[in-house]
Amino acid sequence: MSWWPHCLIPTAVTAALLAASPAAAQDTPDFAAIAGTFEENCVACHGGEDAVLGLRLDSLDGVKRGSENGPVAVPGRPGESELVRRIKGISEPRMPLTGPPFLDDAQIADIESWVAAGMPGTAAPGPEAVAPPRHRPAPGESVAWSDVAPILMKRCVKCHTDGGLRGRPPEGLRLKTREMVLAGGERVAVIPGNAGASELVRRIRGQSRPRMPLDGPPFLDGDEIRLITDWIAQGAPDDSGRRAPVPVGARVRFEGVLTGRWQVDGTPVTVTGGTRIDKPPRVGDGVEVRGTVGADGSVLVQRLRRR
Repeated sequence: MSWWPHCLIPTAVTAALLAASPAAAQDTPDFAAIAGTFEENCVACHGGEDAVLGLRLDSLDGVKRGSENGPVAVPGRPGESELVRRIKGISEPRMPLTGPPFLDDAQIADIESWVAAGMPGTAAPGPEAVAPPRHRPAPGESVAWSDVAPILMKRCVKCHTDGGLRGRPPEGLRLKTREMVLAGGERVAVIPGNAGASELVRRIRGQSRPRMPLDGPPFLDGDEIRLITDWIAQGAPDDSGRRAPVPVGARVRFEGVLTGRWQVDGTPVTVTGGTRIDKPPRVGDGVEVRGTVGADGSVLVQRLRRR
């Protein structure tokens, strides 16, 4: 908790005068007035039973309860409230992790005023105020970016973003937007149409190490893994259904088990006379594959070695 000078903390008399002022009462938002800001910008990660660090911003009770690390908002003391410090960029990483753009000045001022006023509002929303659960495509249905983005935001972006929990994004891989996911980092992480050779899928399945998310277990559940796998297999489409282009020539590197002649965990790879094979592997051996992406999305192996 940061130290703030006494002169910046309103005295009880000042607070009482502000509370008694009709103008101040009129201008101070209650939770209902700022809930929309949280809904639009925060609850993708901080909502529901699997909210990041247990912090739920989808209800007043959740905000007051805070995270598994303690309170995030101190009534009457916005300067000592981590919630306010994060949305203003005083503490890192700045929130929301999807920024920039971050919250605008008016949204930040409303939340800061709300905390300063003692966090007023209705403690428990009625049933009509509870958002219905998001529909998840069933097996065989089309999967769009908006179906997988909340999963990545909740479990992956906290590290795979600039200024995240690990500082620089590991291996240069940023996962905040579809464009960043497709761009990859030091090498490609997603091959549209070829989920089995996409390192993102292989890491969340545990076929390549270390398994992701790095803070697991728990790791992603089976349905979350299926959604991401189906999305990539369907061409990593945007919300309009447009498939992503194949990153022809992009670098590929992953680990796995040789399960057949030139198959890694059941996914075919292309080995030619120009492929360098070190320590010739046999079926059942662990292998490392290095190569590039072909025009059809296949993996053209440049080097294959037994691990």
